Amino acid sequence: MSTNADRITTISLDGNGTLWDFEQVARSSLGRTLTDLRRLIPAAEALTVETMTNIRRETVRDLRGTGLSLDQMRLESFKRTLQYIGHPDDELADHLNALYLRHRFEDVQLFDDVLPTLDGLRGRFKLGLLSNDSGYPRQCGLDTRLQFVVLSQDYGIEKPDPGIFKIALEQAGCTERELLHIGDSLVNDVSGAKRAGVRSVWLNRRRATNDTEFRPDFEIASLMELIEICEKVAR
Repeated sequence: MSTNADRITTISLDGNGTLWDFEQVARSSLGRTLTDLRRLIPAAEALTVETMTNIRRETVRDLRGTGLSLDQMRLESFKRTLQYIGHPDDELADHLNALYLRHRFEDVQLFDDVLPTLDGLRGRFKLGLLSNDSGYPRQCGLDTRLQFVVLSQDYGIEKPDPGIFKIALEQAGCTERELLHIGDSLVNDVSGAKRAGVRSVWLNRRRATNDTEFRPDFEIASLMELIEICEKVAR
């Protein structure tokens, strides 16, 4: 049985891979954006979603640590995409970025176990989002279920930096031992939480083998398993 000081009162959840499938959303949104781009620029026929995805990843890798937000890096990736097809146009890049965001917010879908889990925890725990992404709570209907939202782009630091966990603690008004963090990344979520003195749950949907040095306090394959864990650590 936990002591009062160890009782969990607050739960923070990662976004990408935990609440929604970002890669699926991004690919779908890029595909719809590419369809529109091909109508405007014939040279865009040479582009594929895979090519645009690779350009986006390279851009993020090149610009990480420069102080640019995810939104700014996304815009830069569209500029590089247009350069790739020999049609540099910053105004068109702005248009594509806005188009992509519109599609992305329209296409986002929560995993099936998200709402039942949050509804099962609501009222007994303070719930929040702690994500390296740029959002979605309102578009997913999560804003009424979350008491705090901490997004890396708003503070210029990302998980696994313990600083962003400290921000979550301040917003939630709880101590390290009262917070339980859930995420699908051993590096960002599990190691980040440990560095911040916070207990963690690794959401391992694919039942992958953990061959890293990072050891979560709990491991689950479905978010629904979180309810039982929280009930135990809250006693």
